[in-house]
Amino acid sequence: MNNHKHLCALAVMMMVGAGGCVAVCAQQRMSLQSLFDLADRQSLRIKVSEAALKAAEEGVASAKSALLPSVEFSVQGSYTGNAFLMSRGFSTSGTTEYIVPGLGPQQVPNGKQPTPHWGNTFTAQVSQVIYAGGAIRSAMKMAKLGQQLAELDVEKNRQEVRFFLTGYYLDLYKLQNQSQVIAKNIELTEKVIGQMKVRREQGTVLKNDITRYELQLQSLQLAKTQVDDAQKIIRHQIATTIHLPQGEEFEIDIQSLEEEDMALRTAISEEAWQQIAAENNIDIRQAMLATEMSEQRVRNTRAASLPSVAVVAENNMFEPYNNDLIPKNANVNVWFVGIGVKYNLSSIWKNKHDVRKARHENDQARESMQMARESIEKDMQANYTNLLTSSVEVQTQEKQVELADQNYSVVKNRYDNDLALLTDMLDASNMKFSADMALVNARINMLYNYFKLKYITNTL
Repeated sequence: MNNHKHLCALAVMMMVGAGGCVAVCAQQRMSLQSLFDLADRQSLRIKVSEAALKAAEEGVASAKSALLPSVEFSVQGSYTGNAFLMSRGFSTSGTTEYIVPGLGPQQVPNGKQPTPHWGNTFTAQVSQVIYAGGAIRSAMKMAKLGQQLAELDVEKNRQEVRFFLTGYYLDLYKLQNQSQVIAKNIELTEKVIGQMKVRREQGTVLKNDITRYELQLQSLQLAKTQVDDAQKIIRHQIATTIHLPQGEEFEIDIQSLEEEDMALRTAISEEAWQQIAAENNIDIRQAMLATEMSEQRVRNTRAASLPSVAVVAENNMFEPYNNDLIPKNANVNVWFVGIGVKYNLSSIWKNKHDVRKARHENDQARESMQMARESIEKDMQANYTNLLTSSVEVQTQEKQVELADQNYSVVKNRYDNDLALLTDMLDASNMKFSADMALVNARINMLYNYFKLKYITNTL
C-alpha cells in the first residue's frame, strides 16, 4: 500500500477509535466553524485590520479625487493707507506731470493724494490638470494596490486567528480524550485494588502489594487533575479569543471533526497541495501586490521629471484700483482663461537618484516574491511529509495498544492464578496506560498536521 492509500486507511480508523473516548455532554456543542464565525465577528485582531482596510478604501477615494477640478474661492477685506506722490528726488513739494486719458498731460501736486481706504478682494479660481506625466493614474493604482494589501491583511489575520483556535480546539479534544483514558485506568486500578483486598483477606496478597497499586492510583488521579486543569486554561484562551460571555461553556462537536476526517480520507497529493498554496497563500499574494506597487512607484518617480499641464480659469474682483498713479474708489473685475505648464528643470539632475532607488526597490520586491514562493514550497513539503509520518505513527500506536491490551490480559490472568509477580502486573498496567495515551496523542497530531496544511494554503 502506498503512502497515500495508507494515509486514507488510517484516517478511517482514527475517528472511530477516538469517538468512543469522549462522552456526550449536555452542554452546547460547538464546531470549529462556529468558533471561526464568532472570531470573524468579535476578534479584536481582526477588527483592527478591518479598520485599516476602511482607511485604505478612503485612500483610494482620495487618490481618485485628484482627477476632479480644483476650485478655490477667497474673500479679503483690507484697509489702504494714504497714497503719497513724490518727485524723482523724493520730494513731496512741487507738482508731477500725470497723463489723464482723454485730457492729456496734467500737473498734479505732490504729497498726500485722495485715497479710498476700505478695500475688498473676491477671487475665484478653477483649475483642471490635464497632464501630470502619469503621476495621478499611478497614485490611484498604488492606492488600489494598498487597499488590496489591506484586504489580504484582514484575511491573513483571520487565517491566523482560525489556526490558533484550531490548535486550542484540538488540544482541548486531546485533553478530553486523555481524561477519558485516565478515568478508565483509574476505574481499572480501583477494580484491581478491590480484588487484591479480597485476596488479602484470604491470605494470598501482601499489604505491600496493595500499597503499590494505591500509589499508582494516586498518580493517575493527579494526572487527571492536571489534565482537567489544562482544559480550563484552554477553554479560557478560546473564550478570550472569541469573546464568549463569562461562564458560558461548550463541548467539542465530534460530528464536525468527523467531517474533517472525511476530507482527510480524500487527501490529495503533495503536488495538488503545492498548487493550492501557490494560488491561495496570502504571503505570496501580498508579495505579488508589493511588486506591482513598486512598479507603480517607479512610474510615479519618473513622473516628477515630466512637465504638468493644467487648464486654469480665474475671476478676480477688487476695490480700490490702486495700480494707477492715484488710487480710484471703484470695483474692478478681471477674469482670464488659460493653460499653465509647469516644469521643474532641476529634476533632470536631482530626480535620477530617486528613479534608481525606486528601480532597486522593485528588484528587491521581485526577489522577495520569489523567496516567499520558495519558503511556502518548503513548508508545504515538510508538513505533507509530517502528515504521512503521523499516519505511520497512528498505525504503530494502534498496534502497540493492541499488544499492550493482550499483554495486560495475559499477565492479569497469570497473576490471578499466582503465576506472575505484582511487578509484572504493574509493568503491564503502565504499558497499557502509556500505549493508550500515545494513541490519543498520535491521532490528534495527525489531525493537527492536516489543519496545518490548510493553514499554509490559507483555506481554513
